[in-house]
Amino acid sequence: MTIIELVKKHAPITGEQIAECLGISRPTIRSDLSVLVMLGYIDAKPKVGYFLGKVMTSEGQLNEKFMNMKVKDVMNRPVVIEESSTVNDAVISLFVENTGFLTVTDEQGAITGMVSLKDLLKVTLGNPNAASIPISMVMTRLPRIVLISPEDTVLEAAKKMLDHQVGGMPVVSPSGDRNRLEVVGRITKTNMTQVLVSLTRGFIAE
Repeated sequence: MTIIELVKKHAPITGEQIAECLGISRPTIRSDLSVLVMLGYIDAKPKVGYFLGKVMTSEGQLNEKFMNMKVKDVMNRPVVIEESSTVNDAVISLFVENTGFLTVTDEQGAITGMVSLKDLLKVTLGNPNAASIPISMVMTRLPRIVLISPEDTVLEAAKKMLDHQVGGMPVVSPSGDRNRLEVVGRITKTNMTQVLVSLTRGFIAE
């Protein structure tokens, strides 16, 4: 039985009691206890004993899982449209894919821009000829787009969305040419909500 399991079962428990349960002397586990306290697995109160630290509580474990979760673990497949496409093509793609934005690429598949439902509404309202307008004339171009890497954490993605007031971001990775970025996914506020609900549900079930 490990020190953490003992603390979990008998907290508050003294160092002497832990040593006795393990059949060893108190000085033998002094350094182990210090390390576990430092890492947050257990905590100590003078004249009371040891109890579970923040890392071992449900809240702590939930926080640790979220902090370590990466964009690549939760992202959706990208919804891409080529810059030679029209506004009409983009509107169809948005509704068929049920997404809030499209990533625009060149013929080689490198990201060149992004177009949102708001962008399309601006150009189509009151404009009977909007359907044939090239998407390249409507989209937001690099470097004005907020991007995220698949290796970034979900927390970093959430901060970027809040800082830039966007509902989603293309997930990109460098291609052979450093100046070219390949679109590998997309992450949205919906992803964030799904992650939190999924994590919380797991801990409630436990």
